[in-house]
Amino acid sequence: MDADDNEWLTLPQAATLMRMTKAAIAQLRYRGVGPKFYRLSAKTILYKRSEVIAWMESRACTRTDDVLASS
Repeated sequence: MDADDNEWLTLPQAATLMRMTKAAIAQLRYRGVGPKFYRLSAKTILYKRSEVIAWMESRACTRTDDVLASS
């Protein structure tokens, strides 16, 4: 495991890694379908890089008509 795997990411950093907007990630959190997140305070949310990457990899599809059940 790379040392960066355990790196904590802020919301903007996670958004960059995921290539999504902060609003889109907020919707994933609200719907409970995104990567695990850690709420340290009302305004501070962090993500572990390894968990974001694992979540992204879990979304892999092999066909264009693959439907993501949790979308």
